[in-house]
Amino acid sequence: MWTASIASSLRGASSMAVRQGPKRCFSSSQNLQATWGFIGLGRMGYPMARNLRAKIPEEDTLFVHDLNTAATKKFLEEHPQGVHVADSVREVAEKAETIVTSLPEPLHVKGVFKQMLEPPTLLTDGVKTERLFIDCSTIDPMTSGEVAKAASSSGQGTFIDAPMSGGVVGAQAGTLTFMIGAAPEAVERATSVLSLMGRRVLHLGEQGAGLKGKLANNYLLALNNIATAEAMSMGIKWGLDPKALAGMINISTGKCWPSEINNPVPGVVEGSPAGRGYEGGFGVALANKDLKLALKAAAEADVKLALGEPARVLYDAAEKDDKCKGRDFSVVYRYLGGKE
Repeated sequence: MWTASIASSLRGASSMAVRQGPKRCFSSSQNLQATWGFIGLGRMGYPMARNLRAKIPEEDTLFVHDLNTAATKKFLEEHPQGVHVADSVREVAEKAETIVTSLPEPLHVKGVFKQMLEPPTLLTDGVKTERLFIDCSTIDPMTSGEVAKAASSSGQGTFIDAPMSGGVVGAQAGTLTFMIGAAPEAVERATSVLSLMGRRVLHLGEQGAGLKGKLANNYLLALNNIATAEAMSMGIKWGLDPKALAGMINISTGKCWPSEINNPVPGVVEGSPAGRGYEGGFGVALANKDLKLALKAAAEADVKLALGEPARVLYDAAEKDDKCKGRDFSVVYRYLGGKE
């Protein structure tokens, strides 16, 4: 199987130094078992770490850490072999050659990497090879760039951004898509690692490019979601049948993911969050978070936007509304007074 061959090749690859340019060097310890780290066992990180542990060789060790000790305890109970719960993120950084992080906000990413990189003595305090840091968090490109510079300038490792798409269902099934920003010489190894947790790895350019692509996509998604809710509400209040309207849109120029897959009108798409009271799916708070990150990054790049600010105002209001908060982002249809 492809997963077995990748896992086998990673035993050797995981001890490679990735900052050597195209020429890579192997660790002098020929028989050293590979060590891996995973920080952040949240709704996405937990199943990702589970898939990683299942795909790497049995004799390799996975070091995990999360502030939520209930999560680390549960993970250890499910994986009693080949897993070690680290007392700190610094311990993970000292003992693991390849480290994956999945964290909620920019401030968490900054804090975790400060603890991992300071003091800059990882190569003497732990395993002797430079680290590969893969951050799967969705944060702003500026923060990501600062962390990447800290890792590189201290000589302790290479940092790439690898935000993901596919949600909790994709994380559980191992079918995530990762958008990565990495130097060319780091792409092959990063792809091998991420392929253990997902189905597709898209290299968009140098460090930061993965996040920029993810935020541009999610900005468009947030706007399409509002436009779909408005168009569906418009047609229904004009007397059109919801399924007929959606069917027409989805073979016409208005077709988009919110209209076809995640239609906000209950009963139009079987199995969609709208059909179960907008439970599950892509939370309105997460959609709003990504929208704000996109707006921040756009402002820093002096990008002129016409629709971003009105969309932010709407998502802010929906996120606070008792009938909408905590639900899938298609609930903006309800907030706008759409007929359910």
